[in-house]
Amino acid sequence: MPSSTTFRTRTGRLIPAIIVAMLLASCSSQAPQTPKESVQDAGTGSADYYLKQAQQSSDDNKANWQLLAIHALLRENRVPEAATQLGQLPQQGLNNGQLSEQQLLSAELLVAQKNYPAASAALGKIDADSLTADQKARYYQAFITAGQGRASLPLLRAYIAQEPLLQGKAHQANVDATWLALTQLSAQDVNAVVINANENVLQGWLDLLNVWQTNKQDSTQLKAAIQDWQKRYPYNPAAKTLPTALNNVVNFKPGSTERVALLLPLSGPAKVYGDAIQKGFMAAVNGQANPSAPSQPAPAPAPAPAAPATDPNAAVSTSATDVTAAEGTPTSAPAVTPAVAPVAPAPSTPSATVKVYDTSTQPLPALLAQAKQDGATVIVGPLLKDQVSALTSAQTSLNVLALNQPETEANSPNICYFALSPEDEARDAARHIWSQHKQLPLLMVPGGAFGERIAQAFANEWQKQGGQTVLRQTIGSYADLKQQVSRGGGLRLSGTPITAAAPAQPTGVTIGGITIPSPPTDAQVTAGSADSSGNVDAIYIVGSQDQLTLIKPMIDLSINTRVKPSLYASSRSYQAGAGPDYRLEMEGLQFSDIPLLAGSNPPLMQQASSQLGNDYSQVRLYAMGIDAYNLANHFTQIRQTPGYQLSGTTGNLSANGNCVIHRQLPWLQYRQGALVPVS
Repeated sequence: MPSSTTFRTRTGRLIPAIIVAMLLASCSSQAPQTPKESVQDAGTGSADYYLKQAQQSSDDNKANWQLLAIHALLRENRVPEAATQLGQLPQQGLNNGQLSEQQLLSAELLVAQKNYPAASAALGKIDADSLTADQKARYYQAFITAGQGRASLPLLRAYIAQEPLLQGKAHQANVDATWLALTQLSAQDVNAVVINANENVLQGWLDLLNVWQTNKQDSTQLKAAIQDWQKRYPYNPAAKTLPTALNNVVNFKPGSTERVALLLPLSGPAKVYGDAIQKGFMAAVNGQANPSAPSQPAPAPAPAPAAPATDPNAAVSTSATDVTAAEGTPTSAPAVTPAVAPVAPAPSTPSATVKVYDTSTQPLPALLAQAKQDGATVIVGPLLKDQVSALTSAQTSLNVLALNQPETEANSPNICYFALSPEDEARDAARHIWSQHKQLPLLMVPGGAFGERIAQAFANEWQKQGGQTVLRQTIGSYADLKQQVSRGGGLRLSGTPITAAAPAQPTGVTIGGITIPSPPTDAQVTAGSADSSGNVDAIYIVGSQDQLTLIKPMIDLSINTRVKPSLYASSRSYQAGAGPDYRLEMEGLQFSDIPLLAGSNPPLMQQASSQLGNDYSQVRLYAMGIDAYNLANHFTQIRQTPGYQLSGTTGNLSANGNCVIHRQLPWLQYRQGALVPVS
């Protein structure tokens, strides 16, 4: 056994060696390190760690650390810092792998800055085949985000290419997003798809869409058809895990409409609106309304309507009576052109019982509690906007179909919103006019908040369709217009550009000495367009029939060119029963209105008119009551199934993600003294 003296001596000799080793290790840890991960990998470290390593590096590793840092900064949503670091990358000397990552990061930065047009342009310069698997997943995600959710064939292909690169929740999200984009394609887009020989996955998705369209009204038949599809396309990602929305349809359990609580104002100033809606609702309950009669609009002469009951400047429909309690502008996502034709509502429920509650007599929470206590299975209403806005805080467990829209949309799992919104009609007009390949529309709208709302809704939708400039011109009252006619003048078409509500765009980004500019702002695009009608190719008029009688001849007098702008009008200007002189005077003008007033079902129209004294503003509310019952009968499908539609008396009905019901209206045209559908 060694002595204690010997042990201390050996220990003393070891101490200097240990200290030297520790010092060497310390020096070694402070020296620049080589990244253990490639810049083309996913990158899991923090931005601060990568930035610190980049600061300590002065060799070839510095650019790698910088690229990793920029990727991490974007992942951590530190966008301004990412832009700064991207600008500090070396101008020269980067290898192919580093250049590839720099290009991808540049595009991702533009996406993070919401500069989507520039991002799309930058992505278009990248060869996706040269990227690693991790880079491809990021590339396709950037492509998808830059598309801003607009359904298109390139978007579908991006989802399909991204799918094999994802796992877990991200994979299911990809499948769900692919299905949503597919169902949002218009029928024209679907029919125009040209599939390459190697696009088996895309072919499978399109066949699945056809299966859904053909069988969606029968869940049993749909389930069998999907099983057959899965056998034909066993390797399609949807064959392994169905899109969530489609799976919900397959396992659909309809909600009960046996006991309906109808919440309407039955006393006070709004009683006239509640009465008209109630009459239409009960007609549908009793099977007296069949909105799926003749499918092609064929307007028949009818008695001239009585004057609207109230000021139309705050209308529920552009031509209907107002039931909004406030003047604000409801906002909603844009409705997309459906990929499938709407289906007729199912027959009414014979056993349904309806109890009507007067919303003018009690607070909304008390009415909801009373309806639940009375055994209601679904609530239809309330109608007035302030009560609809209070629904989200009322916390009822029952399904609710509100008959108006809140100022700001809210996604409540048991609430849908149905209104004859003038803004909705303006958005429908924007889509219709855009589909006719017009470029510069002029809106002629009343002054005040109502006209402002219409113009803003149209301009926002126009921009979403891909358009740019929209001009707005205020029209006077009938008396003002008549004075203008008596002076012998035409109507000067001089609009003011409308700035559509859109995220602010950055000024651009400089990368590697090359500046990728931001797209021009609306103000820049429309600069110099005000007070000029030289390029106006469409005029959308929101006015009464009397106003239109004066406006159209003045427009014709003002334009002496061979090619004249196309004329469009809202439903406010349409009154059935106008004489042949008026119809000839309106030659070429297109207008929209609800299917019931457009002649889709003459017997139902006659029934409604006789009950409401030929007041067409009330007929629109009568039609709203019919559709409210049919929507209540299909509440679960509308709430849970993207793209689900009903053919209604107020339009083809579908819902956005917040279950705000949108209406697609038929368009008619005056031609040689007759009314014909616009193809």
